[in-house]
Amino acid sequence: MGNLFCCVQVDQSTVAIKERFGKFDQVLEPGCHCLPWCFGSQLAGHLTLRLQQLDVRCETKTKDNVFVNVVASIQYRALAEKANDAFYKLSNPRTQIQAYVFDVIRASVPKLDLDDAFEQKNDIAKAVEDELEKAMSAYGYEIVQTLIVDIEPDEHVKRAMNEINAAARMRVAANEKAEAEKIIQIKRAEGEAESKYLSGVGIARQRQAIVDGLRDSVLGFSVNVPGTTAKDVLDMVLITQYFDTMKEIGAASKSSSVFIPHGPGAVRDIATQIRDGLLQASHHHE
Repeated sequence: MGNLFCCVQVDQSTVAIKERFGKFDQVLEPGCHCLPWCFGSQLAGHLTLRLQQLDVRCETKTKDNVFVNVVASIQYRALAEKANDAFYKLSNPRTQIQAYVFDVIRASVPKLDLDDAFEQKNDIAKAVEDELEKAMSAYGYEIVQTLIVDIEPDEHVKRAMNEINAAARMRVAANEKAEAEKIIQIKRAEGEAESKYLSGVGIARQRQAIVDGLRDSVLGFSVNVPGTTAKDVLDMVLITQYFDTMKEIGAASKSSSVFIPHGPGAVRDIATQIRDGLLQASHHHE
C-alpha cells in the first residue's frame, strides 16, 4: 500500500538508503517519506543504528608455546552521518571486523607468556580496539567497546597449571606446619629447661635449709650439754636420721626392696660420708 502511494516508513534506530535511477540520493531518517517511484526513486535498503556485538574466537600460541583460544567481544554500530559509507563500502562488516581481530590478536599474544597474557588482557583489548577504530571509521562504523572476555588454554595445560598451583600451596602449608612444630619444640624445650632450673633451685634451697638446721641443732646441743663436741652431736643426729629412714622404708607397703649395709661399722661409714658432705656444703655456702 505504501509503494502504491509512493510512501515508505523508516523505523526508529534505522535509516534507509534512497537511490534514484540506481545512484545514491539520500539517507532517509526514521519516519514517513515520499518515494516517487515513477521518477526513478527507489529504496536500496535499510541500515540499523543499534549497538551490535560480535564475539570472535581466535586460536593462537603464546611465547612459551602454549596454544590458547582468545575470545574477544566487539561492540560496534553504524554512524548515521556516514550511513552511505556503511551501506555501500562494506558488504559484510562482521567478517571485516573478525579479520582485523584475528590479525591483532595473533600479532600480540605470541609476544607474551601465558601468565602475562592473562595479566595483560586489557592491553590486548586496547590494541584490538585501536586497530579496529582506525580501520572501521573509514567504512562508517564506530567501535564502542572491545573486551577480551576469556583466554582458554588447552585442557591439559589448565590441569597442569592447577597442579602447579596446588603443589605450591601445599609447599607453603608444609613450611608453615614445620615452622609451627619448630616453635612448639622450642617452647617445650624452654619450658623444660626453666622447670629443671627451678627444680634445681628448690633442691639447692632445701639442702641449704637442712644444713642450716643441722648446724643450729649442733650448736644449740653443744651449748646446753657441756663436754660434748660438735662431732658427737652430729654423729648422733645422723644415726637418728638413719634409723628414721630405715623405719619409713619398712613401714611403706609399696616400697621396693633396698639392700644397704647395716651394722655398727656400716653406720659409722655412712655417718662419716654424710657428715663430710654436709660440712663441705656448709663451707661452700659460707
